[in-house]
Amino acid sequence: MLRETIGKTKILLAENHLVVRDGIKLLLDNEDNLEVVADVCCGREILDLIAAGVEADILITDLNMDNGGFRFIKDIHEKNTGIYVIILTMLYDEHYVAQSFRNGARGYLVKNVNAEEMLFCINHVAKGGRYLCEELTMKLVDKLIHQEDARAFRMDPTELLLTTREMEVLTLLADGLTNLEISEKLFLSKRTVEGHRQSLIDKTKSKNTPALIKFAIQNGLLQYSPLSE
Repeated sequence: MLRETIGKTKILLAENHLVVRDGIKLLLDNEDNLEVVADVCCGREILDLIAAGVEADILITDLNMDNGGFRFIKDIHEKNTGIYVIILTMLYDEHYVAQSFRNGARGYLVKNVNAEEMLFCINHVAKGGRYLCEELTMKLVDKLIHQEDARAFRMDPTELLLTTREMEVLTLLADGLTNLEISEKLFLSKRTVEGHRQSLIDKTKSKNTPALIKFAIQNGLLQYSPLSE
């Protein structure tokens, strides 16, 4: 749902580094549709301003506030002030991103964001939207792509049709036993063990025994219950 805005978007700015705070204030005050109504160095002052009835549409704040970043965001959200919170921080971890939005934040920016993207975020959030900066968005997208690629590489163990004996050989290979040691343990000839090992390599399309073991771990083969021989 879009917020009805009349005139300028009023902004509260909480930043404990004076140089950073002054730079952001200068940037925002140069915009015709934005107005910084107060800039302070701590979250406590923001809460005092809200209690005093200051009118604002957006709060831009760091997570490193004196009264606890996540708690601070949640307090603003739960007080039903109507103020939208945008996080501006050096914290890149996705845990902080998720927790911030969970606690009611509407935007999340890292401090190396450029002016154009910051202004876009503010205007988007002012209209009722939510925004995650491009850098973190692409970081999450890259992670998803990596996960999808990993899943695509995985095979369904049931499609390999491994026999009980092959699984026994595979398990012992994973335990570090040699072909001779496996043959003695399973009461098989060394040549038979070598045949099972080669069959495993062929079925899994592995280049060698180490690659076979890696494949087995990645695809959960060592937990797979095989077909009867």
